[in-house]
Amino acid sequence: MNDRVYNVLILCTGNSARSIMAEAAFNKLGAGRFKAYSAGSHPTGTVHPLAIEQIKTLNYPVEELRSKSWDEFAAPDAPVMDFVITVCDKAAGEVCPVWPGRPITAYWGFEDPAAVQGNAEEQRRAFKSVFNFILARIRYFLVLPLEKLDALAIKREMDIIGQLKND
Repeated sequence: MNDRVYNVLILCTGNSARSIMAEAAFNKLGAGRFKAYSAGSHPTGTVHPLAIEQIKTLNYPVEELRSKSWDEFAAPDAPVMDFVITVCDKAAGEVCPVWPGRPITAYWGFEDPAAVQGNAEEQRRAFKSVFNFILARIRYFLVLPLEKLDALAIKREMDIIGQLKND
């Protein structure tokens, strides 16, 4: 049995919704096997209340979740990442810092639920839909036998997961 804990960094521009939800989902579903973090290129400084609402459905603690800069994870004393996953188009197009170590990177785009215009119920539905899609992709990733795959095979699998459609 492999006792290795893999570090995952989830990136988005604002680090207020998608990346925060993915951080919590990875930490809850991958407990003991994964330690997830999230960050943004231009963090908003706040976590969206509807993201918090979705995270609470997992019974995951939300008190320490915060919107933070990706610069924290490029610092010399930052945890070394095994995986870096970008979840929004804007961040995917930006020049990222150099991450310590040699993390495997992937793009898993999700619609921005915070951009949904409409009433509170429509916004809540958007957050729930995106959160369920995030959960589905993470569940696919969690069943990969990472200890048996080389970096190229893992990258290929991560790219396939990033192409899954939300049906």
